[in-house]
Amino acid sequence: MRITFLFFSFLFLQLSLSAQAKQSYRVGAIGFYNFENLFDTEDDPKIRDEEFTPKGSRNWTAELYQTKLDNLAKVVAEMATDLTPDGLSILGVAEIENRRVLEDFVVHPSIKDRKYEIVHFDSPDRRGIDVALLYQPKYFKVESARAVPVKIYEDDGERKFTRDVLLVSGLFDGDLLHVFVNHWPSRSGGAAASQAYRNAAAMEVKVLSDSLLQADPKSKIVIMGDLNDDPSSASVKKILNAKAKSKTVKAKGFFNPMYSFFKKGIGTLAYRDAWNLFDQIIISEGLLNSPDTGYRFYKAQVYSPKYLYQKTGHFRGYPFRSFGGNTYLGGYSDHFPVYIFLVKSI
Repeated sequence: MRITFLFFSFLFLQLSLSAQAKQSYRVGAIGFYNFENLFDTEDDPKIRDEEFTPKGSRNWTAELYQTKLDNLAKVVAEMATDLTPDGLSILGVAEIENRRVLEDFVVHPSIKDRKYEIVHFDSPDRRGIDVALLYQPKYFKVESARAVPVKIYEDDGERKFTRDVLLVSGLFDGDLLHVFVNHWPSRSGGAAASQAYRNAAAMEVKVLSDSLLQADPKSKIVIMGDLNDDPSSASVKKILNAKAKSKTVKAKGFFNPMYSFFKKGIGTLAYRDAWNLFDQIIISEGLLNSPDTGYRFYKAQVYSPKYLYQKTGHFRGYPFRSFGGNTYLGGYSDHFPVYIFLVKSI
């Protein structure tokens, strides 16, 4: 492996892709991480955040908040650095309370040199948790961003408020890239009973992505997030029509590289001693069959080093989380993060 650095700071490698001869590539990494309730310590009267205050049920103090930031920054600082020294160029996040917690996060000493910038909109979620996008401006130049509401309704006609879908478009080292960040409705009430809600969120993404692909069939699209569904669920497999095998993806179609992990029993969260893979990154055909001059998909990863596993107690073997109910455990998140590498011939 030959490594050289240029002013742009992407890592240049010699990789052997498929049966091709060795070639030098520019490498970029895109990830997603559910931050598991990253709340500040102040009570916001507009949302249900009382539990995450010093006097709340979780006794959420400034010290615990700082430990949470320390833990998350450690993980993000490490992700994808095996192939690119600056780690993640783009990071989608979920379960953050507001822009302020992200502003505190991006200046953490572990990652401050990356100078992450923030795309965030407040969502109508009753608990006040949002999705957002962090990006290194030397790699990604934002051209537009919008929050897309997911309008779903209860049987009685009352609206069920949930997280918006975040759509950010920009130039990824010269390539036009569209990134969807999602946190679809939970399985509260049961997976089957709540499936229609996640299907509705998937349809919002499907309509928007179809519009992008209609304008340019080779559009480079990344759909990421905590989907609260597995790669085999109807919302992902049928509505998004995300294929398990890249060779079956047709023009304007989507490939789900997380499916292979799921088939092997690898997950990103555990519930009742079973693994799910809710955290996914799905890509359009334009990132599979990109011209030699553009970025294309190389590989995906579930990031789960040993320290991210709970070592003892009821959640032993699960992702090492911050809380079990109202009991502080001191961990990182109840989800493992995921990321993909994109490569470009040079």
